[in-house]
Amino acid sequence: MGAKRFLKRRRHVLCGTALALSLAAVLPLAARAQGGRTITEWDLQTTAGAVKVIHDAADRFEQANPGFRVEESHIANDAYKTKLKIAFGANEPPCVFATWGGGPLREYVKSGQVVDLTPYLDKDPAFRDRFLPNSFKPVTVDGKIFGLPAENTAVAVIFYNKEIFARHKLAPPTTWDELMSVVKILKADGVAPFAMANKSKWPGSMFYVYLVDRIGGPAAFSDALERHAGGGFADPAFVEAGRRIQDLVKAGGFAEGFNGLDYDIGASRRLLYSGRAAMELMGSWEVATIRNENPAFLDKLDFFAFPAVAGGKGDPRDLIGTLGDNFLSVSAQCPETSAAVNLVKTMTDDKAAQGRLDDRRMMPLKGLSVSDPLLKSINLLIGNAPNVQLWYDQELPPKLGEVHKDTTQALFGLSVTPEAAAQQMEDVAKTELR
Repeated sequence: MGAKRFLKRRRHVLCGTALALSLAAVLPLAARAQGGRTITEWDLQTTAGAVKVIHDAADRFEQANPGFRVEESHIANDAYKTKLKIAFGANEPPCVFATWGGGPLREYVKSGQVVDLTPYLDKDPAFRDRFLPNSFKPVTVDGKIFGLPAENTAVAVIFYNKEIFARHKLAPPTTWDELMSVVKILKADGVAPFAMANKSKWPGSMFYVYLVDRIGGPAAFSDALERHAGGGFADPAFVEAGRRIQDLVKAGGFAEGFNGLDYDIGASRRLLYSGRAAMELMGSWEVATIRNENPAFLDKLDFFAFPAVAGGKGDPRDLIGTLGDNFLSVSAQCPETSAAVNLVKTMTDDKAAQGRLDDRRMMPLKGLSVSDPLLKSINLLIGNAPNVQLWYDQELPPKLGEVHKDTTQALFGLSVTPEAAAQQMEDVAKTELR
C-alpha cells in the first residue's frame, strides 16, 4: 500500500491504558461520518496479522466504492468493551462494530440500534451460504441475522509445552483426576501447572464453563438460562464446578498472582514462553497470537481437550467457544447503511478468509482447507463436537454476565464459597431472566 493511501485513512490502535486519553478523540469519529462519506469501523484486533487483514479489506472496499473512506480503530479486548458501551450510550456508535454476539448484542438489537442484515443476505445467497449455518446462532434474534461471523472459529483448549511434558514423562490427561495428578507432579518440580492472567476475569470463566458442562451437560446451563422448571444457577452442577476450581487453586494449579495478571499485555503467555508454566486454557486464537508474538514457540506447542469429569453427564467432546469470533454488525445510526453492509461483506469475503487462514485463524466457512497442523487438529475437534457452548459472559445478559465473571474470579481467589457464588448468580438471574 502506497504512502498516499496510508495517509488517506487514519488508523487507531488503542490499548487499555490509552483509553482515557483517546476516547474523547475517537468517539466523535462516528459523528464526523454524518457529514461525509466516512465509514467508521471498530474492532478488537491489535496483532499485526489481524490488523492487516482488516486494512486490506478496507482498501478493497475503498477501491470498489469511490468517494468512501474507512476510518479504522483497533482496540484491546477489555478497553473495547467499555468503549463500545459508552459509544452506544451516547448514541454515537461506529458504523461497523465487532461483538461476540449473545447477550450484549441482543441488548443493542432490542433497543433498535443494530441493522437487520437478513434482507441483504437474502439478496446474495451465494455469499451467505458460504458460512456454516450454526455460525449465525449467536447473532440471530427472532429469526433475523444481525452480524456476520468474521475473525475465527475459536474454541477453548488446553495448550501445553511439549518439552515440559516430555521431561516429566507426562501424557495429556483425559480426566479431571488425571489432570490433578499432572498438577501435583509439575508443582513438585517447581513448574506452575497453569499460566492464567485473570485480571479481566474471563480467562477463569473458561474453567468454570467447562466444569459445569462436564458435570451437568449442556442442559445444566440451558435450563438455568431459559428458567426451566427444576433448573437454576444454584443447582449442584454449578456448585460442584466452583468446588473443583477451588481444589485446583489449593493444589497450586496456577502461577502466583494469577488473579491480578493482565492477559491483554501477554502476562500468561510470557509464563509459557519462559517455561515457568506448562499449560494454558485459552481460546484457539492463541495460535495466531503466538505466531505474531513468538513464532519459534509454536514448535513447543500442542493442545488437548478439556478433560472429562468422572460421573458427569457432559460429553467430553463438547466445547466452549464461538463459530465466528468476532461478529461484525452495522449500527442503525450509520448514515451509509448499504455501504457499511458492503464493507462488512468485504471484511468477510474469500480474500479476507484466506488472509485470516494465513494468520492461523479459521473463519467458519464450508469446505475450508486447513494445512497448519495445530489448526487442522482444532478443526477436527470442532467437527466432532456435539455442542459448542458460547462463552457465558457473552451468552448472558450484560448484568448477569458481569456477576458471573465477578463470582468466578472470587472463586479463584478463595474469597467466596461455591454455594454462595452459585446463589449470587441465581439471585440476579431471577430478575434479569424474567
